[in-house]
Amino acid sequence: MSREGSLTLDRGLALLQAVADSGDQAATISELAVTIGASRAAVYRLLVPLTERGLIWRDGAKVRLGIGVLRLAGQVLPQLREAARPVLRELAEAVGATAHLTVAQGDQAQAVAVVEPSWTNYHVAYRVGSRHSLNVGAAGRAMALRPGGDGWVSSTGELEAGASGVAAPVRGVAGLRASVGVVSLEQFDSSVVGPRVVAAAKKLAEVLRVEA
Repeated sequence: MSREGSLTLDRGLALLQAVADSGDQAATISELAVTIGASRAAVYRLLVPLTERGLIWRDGAKVRLGIGVLRLAGQVLPQLREAARPVLRELAEAVGATAHLTVAQGDQAQAVAVVEPSWTNYHVAYRVGSRHSLNVGAAGRAMALRPGGDGWVSSTGELEAGASGVAAPVRGVAGLRASVGVVSLEQFDSSVVGPRVVAAAKKLAEVLRVEA
């Protein structure tokens, strides 16, 4: 690929990211031009191939993500789930609690992979696809953690009465806001479980960076 082609690709990806970051408040051409540091004419040119592929939708003067992004996401989640399963299995068996990978979807946290322990008499049934606010529960709040400190978040009774959770963010994977966590009907010893969850999150990040 020529240098010019590489720059065009980079700007196109930056434009797509800018549209995604605008969320429900669809961006205008002028706003996008400022965000990616390009002229309005350049933005119009970049929008053409993205629109043709369904990745962008022009709504009058506003620009939104297109349905093509959903098709791409539909291919990503199964691969993410497959990569996470061995890490979650190891965590679930070690802790004796249901382990899960949760990703941010807008202002919601969605469970995309769940593994239940094989040796416990009972455990929490956590459904793949479950959603809740990012501000409630360990899984969502862990995604907002900054480096430093313990590296994990604990919660009790925030999503379900009597249920406790511990979660840690998955860091260093471009474009991914996610956490790895465990949930149980028994209170966790965070000093023991927290470091294990942090280690699992780091291990998953390493796996995803290699596969990328």
